Amino acid sequence: MPRSKPELVLCVLSPRKDVYSQTFVRAHKERLPATIKSLYIPDYESFATDDGLLLKPVMVGRLKRAILKRVMNLNRSDLEQQAVQQFLERNKVDVVLAEFGPAATLILDACKRIEIPLIAHFHGYDAYRRTELQRFGARYTELFQYASAIIAVSRDMQDQLIRLGAPETKLHYNPYGVDPSLFYGSDPQNSPPTFVAVGRFVNIKAPYLTLLAFKETVAEVPEAHLVMIGDGPLWNACYQMSKSFGISNSVEFQGVRSPSEVAAIMRKARAFVQHSVKAHDGDSEGTPVAILEAGASGLPVVSTRHAGISEAVIHMKTGLLVDEGDIDGMAQHMIHLAKDNALAGSLGKAATARILAEYSMDKSINNLWGIIESVLKP
Repeated sequence: MPRSKPELVLCVLSPRKDVYSQTFVRAHKERLPATIKSLYIPDYESFATDDGLLLKPVMVGRLKRAILKRVMNLNRSDLEQQAVQQFLERNKVDVVLAEFGPAATLILDACKRIEIPLIAHFHGYDAYRRTELQRFGARYTELFQYASAIIAVSRDMQDQLIRLGAPETKLHYNPYGVDPSLFYGSDPQNSPPTFVAVGRFVNIKAPYLTLLAFKETVAEVPEAHLVMIGDGPLWNACYQMSKSFGISNSVEFQGVRSPSEVAAIMRKARAFVQHSVKAHDGDSEGTPVAILEAGASGLPVVSTRHAGISEAVIHMKTGLLVDEGDIDGMAQHMIHLAKDNALAGSLGKAATARILAEYSMDKSINNLWGIIESVLKP
């Protein structure tokens, strides 16, 4: 993609730096044809740059803060917003891309003051989780009014944002993309019955339900194997479950792995599995990147009809889907693929064709760049 001249300066705001699961943020920074200036909000309060904090409120004593508030009508938030404003002006930022809705609300005031276009990119929990909606709901209303563009990564999320009050005229559908130079070459028809699960061990990905389905699978297909990649608060519980089920010899917990390591593991697998569900607090997926990566690699996906998954995976054509919580159904699909090499191969080939056509990295980045350029004033 050719770079603009003069080069556009894009500020990318994200919650934290180098979060392994947020590969989409890294892709935006590395692939968008702009000069990138990074900001972070690690605690959803203080802003930080790559070098450190923009403003350290702890260095401003209680007495000094009281004086500032009384004399200049300034509080901690005002000071931080002024620091952010100065950062944007000093770096001659043309557009702000805020990754996740709450991040967008926190930089909203600074963008307003200097009339910089703000793009709010929603990804999942920020559009669904009730605690986030309660905390940022009022600010979302202001955000929707000011934002130049609002991005959803699935049609389900697009509908949810409309329910929250986002104007349809500002909404853009742009799912994630996959790098086919990294994720390719799986041969499920000739691979052993190894199933791969990649993702954080959290409620919405329900790794414990995947384990329950695999327990039934390995009882029917003793040579079946499950590789679980990632970490998170449910990791130890799932590890203990595998031991209590007596299937620990058939389940491998690999922890966090690099994208290249994940791709290599996928090339030796029969299928990808993930039992995503809506959590008790309303939390939901956007479109899981790992499912797109598996499809690009050539693996059939066994998953649930959840959020963007049912858009990316076509049942009986590129993978096999069940309703959320249908453990027996998931197990039967896994058993079917473990026993039917030819079916795994045909679904995998169709998955590759679909992902490369609809979810390529180039397509996603090109669409995002088009959205960014469209919000600039002539």
